[in-house]
Amino acid sequence: MGTTSKLAKVYLAFVFIILYAPIFYLIFYSFNSAGNMSNFEGFTWEHYAAVFQDTRLLSIVLNTIIVALLSALISTAIGVLGAVGIVYITNKRLRQSLLSLNNVLIVSPDVIIGASFLILFTMIGVRLGFASVLISHIAFSVPIVVIMVLPKLQEMSSTLVDAARDLGATRRDVFTRVIIPYIRPGIFAGFFLALTYSLDDFAVTFFVTGNGFATLSVEIYSMARAGITLTINALSGLLFIVTLILVLGYYFVVNRAKTPFQAGVPK
Repeated sequence: MGTTSKLAKVYLAFVFIILYAPIFYLIFYSFNSAGNMSNFEGFTWEHYAAVFQDTRLLSIVLNTIIVALLSALISTAIGVLGAVGIVYITNKRLRQSLLSLNNVLIVSPDVIIGASFLILFTMIGVRLGFASVLISHIAFSVPIVVIMVLPKLQEMSSTLVDAARDLGATRRDVFTRVIIPYIRPGIFAGFFLALTYSLDDFAVTFFVTGNGFATLSVEIYSMARAGITLTINALSGLLFIVTLILVLGYYFVVNRAKTPFQAGVPK
């Protein structure tokens, strides 16, 4: 048992090294004054300064954050209502069909989703740009939120709802003061996952973004095609730090969200 545990730890350490080594290699050379990734001459902040002096790049970062926040908020609201609706459907066949359709969207390749949206927007005359990117990000984020919220709804005892109704709670009170507080960890998980998916997405965005509008993933791809510069390294390093802060924020918020309900009846 002890040998198995040690082997498991060594295996996990090996996997994490493989996963993180390229990222730290990239960040390490973002401080290279030589301007290449083969010979480290000295420490410099000039590549990070170049990122903050590029107003076009900062505008693209702002676009990316706005799209990510809006799509995460809207898809969370839609996904929570959708999950509640699916759980309370009495027809088992219909409920299972809706869950299957939701799961199909999650496992569908991004290229297929992006191409489908491009065809749809072209057919109905939607101009490619901010609106098309936002709508497509909401669309692929909603199934993620549903799948994160559903387990919390399914584990919630129906006696909580029955007790609230016996005490005179309206449907709105039951939803806002019983169901929402109970599934709050799932809501936060869905929101942060949708946020990171939107920030990270390249394939779908590449299809539906238009001239004059881009997100960071598409811009980095365009920059890399023109030739690798250490500005990309610096930008990637900053994104890695932001992602790390988001993950830590997620754990902080989820842990705080669990505490009030577990301590007693939510206020």
